[in-house]
Amino acid sequence: MFRTRLASGLLAMLIAFFAVYLGEVWFLVGAWLVAMIAGWEFGKMMKAGGYHTTPLITLALITLLLADSYRWPDTQLQLIVTFVIISALVGQLFRKKTDTPTADWALTIMGGLYVGLGLAHLVALRQLADGAMWVTIVFISTWGSDTLAYSIGRQFGKHKIWPRHSPKKTVEGFVGGILGGVIGALLVGIIFPNILGLGLVMIGAIIPIVAFLGDICESMLKRDTGIKDSSNLFPGHGGFLDRVDSLLFVSIVVYYFAVWIG
Repeated sequence: MFRTRLASGLLAMLIAFFAVYLGEVWFLVGAWLVAMIAGWEFGKMMKAGGYHTTPLITLALITLLLADSYRWPDTQLQLIVTFVIISALVGQLFRKKTDTPTADWALTIMGGLYVGLGLAHLVALRQLADGAMWVTIVFISTWGSDTLAYSIGRQFGKHKIWPRHSPKKTVEGFVGGILGGVIGALLVGIIFPNILGLGLVMIGAIIPIVAFLGDICESMLKRDTGIKDSSNLFPGHGGFLDRVDSLLFVSIVVYYFAVWIG
């Protein structure tokens, strides 16, 4: 299991860095493909929980949010998103096989916002002047945090940090995750000497905390719908949503941190 997890993780890392290097529309397309799979997994997860979302509307909303983040000048986002939200609600009038139309409508929109807003901020982050550096920090710090949290938690974890939503996570693993995030950020600083060391330490410590919340929130959704993984498309890791759950939160925080720090 560990070897499969490591191999698939390294492959994903190489593909992600290649997309970061190419940037521009290639990074947008890569993020969009991941978002489409994650959005589909979200709908599948809600269906397992007894809800009936409208996947096409969820995926359309995700696409619009990512397109807007790329700053396409002809995108009338507010008008189009309003149309999508209202259409999703009206569409519930014509569905016969559901006893929860309000929840189905809300979850259809929420799935689009949940996945779309997170990855839209990642695309917008890549568009900044030092976008390649910031996206690399997102990836390296998040993965470094996840790796060290998993390793330390597995070896030394004794004190449960949030058993209600994720019984396997421990305080020891959480502390290890913060260490991994800081180390990851400092390593990126060697490649991109564009940010002060204190800033790297700050964002490196913030990322693991935000990543933890993103991971816990998706665990809560999975437990609520009674499934273990969002899918089995990612060997050793579950589904794509399982892999980007932390990035959805981290991308938003790092984007505004990058704008703030200039």
